[in-house]
Amino acid sequence: MEAYIGTDDRASHARFGRTDRNRPMYGPPGHAYVYLVYGMYDCLNIVTEPVDHPAAVLVRATEPLEGLDVMRASRSALRAARRKTAPRTALRTPPDHRLASGPGLVAAAFGIDVTWTGVDLCDPASPLRLEEAPDDEPPPAVRATPRIGIAYAGTPWTEHAWRFVITGHPSASGPASLR
Repeated sequence: MEAYIGTDDRASHARFGRTDRNRPMYGPPGHAYVYLVYGMYDCLNIVTEPVDHPAAVLVRATEPLEGLDVMRASRSALRAARRKTAPRTALRTPPDHRLASGPGLVAAAFGIDVTWTGVDLCDPASPLRLEEAPDDEPPPAVRATPRIGIAYAGTPWTEHAWRFVITGHPSASGPASLR
């Protein structure tokens, strides 16, 4: 996860003020903000602050626990749709723990695109939702590091430790030195 907070954050989409694209960031917390980056990759964000206070966390990676064949098929279908070709079966097959190890891969693996923007991720009936860990599961060790891929924002934004990873987790995105 990476945090993007307010209009002052030079790496945040909110830095331009309220626009049609970033309007969900100004909405209620717990809702999805999905945007397309580079015209190719959808990225899932979770709005985190009260209405009119734009902030969200980018879901950079997830650990696939079930539905691996569906995730592989979803990634292949998305790739084919973007290239306007038939899905290929002879693609490089990443290990299971790397199926959703990047923001675009999260969306591809789960079939998430911009049409999911605004979905209430806290609604237990939602097909896309956040769930609490089981009570008997110990909390993970979390490491805070600088965000990735925001050099354009300059300092101090490149130095804030607003990226959060489970320490040493093999599904974490980014360089191994930042896991």
